[in-house]
Amino acid sequence: MTHRPSRSVVRAGLVLAALIAVGGSGCARVGKMFKKDNADEGQPVEQIYDKAHRSMTNTNWAGAEQSFKRLVAQYPYGPYTEQALIETAYAQYKAGKHEDAVSSIDRFIRTYPTHRNIAYLYYLRGLVNSSRDTVFLQKVWRLDASRRDLATPQQAYNDFSIVAERYPNSRYAADARERMAALRNTFARHELETALAYLRRDAYVAAASRAKYLLETYPQSVHQNDAVATLAAAYTGLGNEALATEARGQLQKSAPNHPYLSGKWPDFPGNLRKLNPFAGEKSALDND
Repeated sequence: MTHRPSRSVVRAGLVLAALIAVGGSGCARVGKMFKKDNADEGQPVEQIYDKAHRSMTNTNWAGAEQSFKRLVAQYPYGPYTEQALIETAYAQYKAGKHEDAVSSIDRFIRTYPTHRNIAYLYYLRGLVNSSRDTVFLQKVWRLDASRRDLATPQQAYNDFSIVAERYPNSRYAADARERMAALRNTFARHELETALAYLRRDAYVAAASRAKYLLETYPQSVHQNDAVATLAAAYTGLGNEALATEARGQLQKSAPNHPYLSGKWPDFPGNLRKLNPFAGEKSALDND
């Protein structure tokens, strides 16, 4: 006698079959994803490098970084590996991952201190540190970098100095020197902004001190004449007419058209501007 399965047993069997089917397809998808994530597994080093370099050419910095890291993981030694480590740092820099880029560069310098491209690594670290503290608000509101913390720009200056002094014949030395000059002007402006802030508060001794420090530390900067004008204004405020006259005379020789000599400098921004959150920053050095 043949026994037919009950309806409940049939339904249970159908559900089980469906679960098996779904589970099977899910495993297949997971398998495909895993395979995709390991697409470079077992590939020749040249092929992985070419793939990463194509990503760099297409400005796909995240893809390039990932491929270079896979190359290093599979082939930890050799010229391709060394180049991949360098280009990983560059990809991180271009992607705005400044902390990661500096870490990658520092590891490379420690591991390969005499590498033929070591000058480039110091130069790249200078580029990273130059833009390391650039944040969204600085870009949107155009806040002056000279009025911010100068720790990382100073580190950038040190990096470029290493390139210019240790590797003067490298292809990066000339640009490094130009960037050092630009950073010196930034540092000089920082001192001048501080001196002007003291001047505005009638703190004449402090204003004169910062202006003199600027002239001594950053001679021939683009803010040289403004520093002399600050000295003249500070000495005038102190009632020291002899030193004020000396500073004005120096200014008349070096910059006879300086607005201070016609009583139009420093032009401090009005107090109402501070109440406008959309006005951005403005100092007495701004012309507009």
